[in-house]
Amino acid sequence: MALKVVLLSHSPEPERAVATAARNCYSPRDVESIDENWTPDAIEKMVSRVRDAGHLSTFEHTMFTFGVGGVSRALTHQLVRHRHMSYEQKSQRYITLKGQFEFITPPSIAARPEIKAKYDVLMRQIAAFYQDAMEAGTPAEDARFVLPNAAETQIVITANARALLDFFSLRTCNNAQWEIRELSFAMLRLVKRAAPSLFVRAGATCVRGYCNEPNGPECPRYVIVKNPVAARRVTTLTEDGPTRASDEIVADHQTAAMAG
Repeated sequence: MALKVVLLSHSPEPERAVATAARNCYSPRDVESIDENWTPDAIEKMVSRVRDAGHLSTFEHTMFTFGVGGVSRALTHQLVRHRHMSYEQKSQRYITLKGQFEFITPPSIAARPEIKAKYDVLMRQIAAFYQDAMEAGTPAEDARFVLPNAAETQIVITANARALLDFFSLRTCNNAQWEIRELSFAMLRLVKRAAPSLFVRAGATCVRGYCNEPNGPECPRYVIVKNPVAARRVTTLTEDGPTRASDEIVADHQTAAMAG
């Protein structure tokens, strides 16, 4: 099943909400007039001011809610570590699976036919055991113990803009696991359309010119950000970004976009 990400809702006028929260810090206006007389240019200037100053508590005053499907429980185990976001996940206790459950296949397994065949057989065996257990009267909350990390799931995520900036910083990095990186880029594209001024610099730290990862100097994405001219001489660019000697870190579409 393919990844599906939908921006279900967000705070009305999210950039104005951030600007108004910031104005409360810097303006003598009272609360009755704090949100009055905004122009698009004034909102942009205020958002830029607090964004550039790192005054990101102002970004906490606007919320975004996403619906996510076609992801594995391996992904959601990582996702819920971001404790400043809120989650509601499809239950394996209250929803009984019928027949072969949907599951996610990692590209590295899909690329190896013999391993992929064994993987598919294993998923069928697990589904058969689950059905046998259910038919024998095992409660769904116990039968689910055999379901794998590969099992497809669905989750609703709500987060403020500051929490999302932190999430994108960690999970759009080339060192992030492939599935959660795909999710984070899909979410980033959606919020950039909804609130471009808030997320204009969102992404891995290399977007802002530095890298905290041990292999940062080797990463093609970081190289391109730091020195795009030199990077073109030593890196082969495709529509998916630059190629890399090691397949452990896969370049992404944002790399190519930044490289022009």
